[in-house]
Amino acid sequence: MTLSIPYWHVDAFADRPFAGNQAAVMQLDSWLDDATLQAIGAENMFAETAFIVPDASGEADWELRWFAPEVEIGLCGHATLASGHVLLSRDPARERVRFRTRKAGVLEVRRLGGNYEVGLPAIATEPSSWPEAVTALGAAPREVWRSPAGYNAFVYESEAQVRGLTPDFRALAALGTDLFVVTAPGGDTDVVSRVFVPGAGIDEDPVTGSAHSVLAPIWAARLGREQFTAFQASVRGGRIDCRLDGDRVWLGGSCVTLVEGTFFL
Repeated sequence: MTLSIPYWHVDAFADRPFAGNQAAVMQLDSWLDDATLQAIGAENMFAETAFIVPDASGEADWELRWFAPEVEIGLCGHATLASGHVLLSRDPARERVRFRTRKAGVLEVRRLGGNYEVGLPAIATEPSSWPEAVTALGAAPREVWRSPAGYNAFVYESEAQVRGLTPDFRALAALGTDLFVVTAPGGDTDVVSRVFVPGAGIDEDPVTGSAHSVLAPIWAARLGREQFTAFQASVRGGRIDCRLDGDRVWLGGSCVTLVEGTFFL
């Protein structure tokens, strides 16, 4: 018997098609086995496929999991924003939607003017060093910040340095499934960044919400304010409005739905 799964292809943190970061959003009645979810993630070949299931616990509206082409992800901002966009677009009277996740707690997407904002946990990092990663990135940063959860920020002097990096992706992948975030003061925005996750099958991620959960505490301290603008300088590119609120980071942006249809399994 063929299973029909509602499917949306959304460009998140994008105000037009073919920008921001692509996500597949797929609505299930109940969870499929993990091997099938991972196979669908590999088939879609987006940075993340978001699967949503109605939440029976009463803690949130939906359960949410994210799969990259090769692994399940513990936290994904852009696919959460895309999932909120899909659900709120279908219910114009609704102002917010909450998601229960397995590793990141309860997340929320809410309307913000004509756009949305997604609330993620702030990720604390500590000053550190990582010579192997610096060699793979191809240029020495001013600072290295790391977290036990595998989120790492490399702070450079200039936007030109960040844009000019040509990492050795094979060498970075050999270091595991960590997130490698390179960042510097921006020109048109307060902050600029790029993100590499080759160990998860994503050499360069177009626009990464979870990376800004790492960057928000770092840059809020440097800028002396809790709100700032950011641009992720991938080929597709995307602007994110960042706001640090205690232990939460709120990321604002637009979404565009490109495809709505049915995935047959």
